[in-house]
Amino acid sequence: MQIYSPIHQLTYQSLNSIWVKRDDLIDPYISGNKWRKLKYILQDAQKRGKSHLVTFGGAYSNHLVATAAAAAKNGLKATAFVRGDEVTNEMLLICSLFGMQLIFTDRESYKNKPNLFKAHFGNNTNAYFIDEGGASEEAVQGCTEIISELTTNYDHIFCAAGTGTTAAGLLRGINQQQLTTKLHVIPVLKGGDFIRDEIAKYEPDLSNLCVHTNYHFGGYAKTKPELLTFIKNFTAQTGMLIDPVYTAKMFYAINELKGQNYFKKEEKILAIHTGGLLGILGMKDKLNAV
Repeated sequence: MQIYSPIHQLTYQSLNSIWVKRDDLIDPYISGNKWRKLKYILQDAQKRGKSHLVTFGGAYSNHLVATAAAAAKNGLKATAFVRGDEVTNEMLLICSLFGMQLIFTDRESYKNKPNLFKAHFGNNTNAYFIDEGGASEEAVQGCTEIISELTTNYDHIFCAAGTGTTAAGLLRGINQQQLTTKLHVIPVLKGGDFIRDEIAKYEPDLSNLCVHTNYHFGGYAKTKPELLTFIKNFTAQTGMLIDPVYTAKMFYAINELKGQNYFKKEEKILAIHTGGLLGILGMKDKLNAV
């Protein structure tokens, strides 16, 4: 299937002449790496004769929106366990419009996702378990294809990381093609060194991996005024939207590292825009305050 994920050149502050793989343009709702992750998950579900996708996420989860949209497009039913108290917001409204059933779950119960699935759908032969964020071998397989789509070699490739699934796919693609490209991962959670172990579950050769753990801005979905200011300036000057949870932290890191002469002048840098732009809606009050 043909997808629309062009590579655009970008200039902003220190980001002179870097390239961006625009996975955010693949689909407005099955966005970026979510499309990549779900591609083979959906194939596996349909191969197994499953017609009901069951997954997990927070109230502002792009993964939930993507799963809801993908299910609707493929004539499947979808249910999500939503972490925390019952709320209403723009993201969950979109999920509901795509026909997804929402089950709000207390945080303690949410920690054991297989138990939740078994308790509610253990006897449902149509139900198919999808882990939070789509983390799975199928998801890694989908993200590996990003590397095979590249028509030019890059010295450095950057991506933001939550679970490390996308990064594992990218690293696998680099290793399979025997490239010398360095993969730079920006964990968006505090204490992001665990990402190495998560990546190693899918791709054991970490020799081309670099992890930068100082760009979490306080942790997952946390921000600081300098990041919010960066988002507003970056978007206004490039015409490219980025989100506060993932891609803004990645571009901030590249900008700072480039400003510190971390790279050689002639080296080519590619950033993977993993989409998830609806996450901006969860930060609207903070962005308006900057």
